Amino acid sequence: MLPSRKSPPTPQLRILVVDDNANGLAARKSVLEELGHKITTAKCGNEAFALFEENRFDLLVTDYKMPRMNGVELISKVRTLRPELPIILISGFADALGLDEDSTGADAVIQKSANEVSHLMRAVNRLLRKAAPKKPARSQASALLAKRKTV
Repeated sequence: MLPSRKSPPTPQLRILVVDDNANGLAARKSVLEELGHKITTAKCGNEAFALFEENRFDLLVTDYKMPRMNGVELISKVRTLRPELPIILISGFADALGLDEDSTGADAVIQKSANEVSHLMRAVNRLLRKAAPKKPARSQASALLAKRKTV
């Protein structure tokens, strides 16, 4: 019997999800909790920024169109405190407004659609891998020594 190949468990992240639409907020929270993450929600940019100042989050997922402070404005404020924080922007207007990573400051921009959930899961996993510490590369000298031992 072959051993089962399970992928390593995804580390639990603390994710802040922001959306003024209660249905969108609940749906994204549910999806991300299914992946094993701890989710905090906010209904507007001001509430999100206040939470952000008081707590440590590993990832921010924000909607674009919200009253008083849109997602791009929130991203800009958050970047002043934590420039390295992975951020995902979700918008029903991404294509129409030409929103992309360069114009928004987000690490990923997702268009609201029937495929939003799969795009969100992929973006979270990609940003997790990017943020994960990498093993140090072996030096050329130690690689040559290892090669000589096998010869």
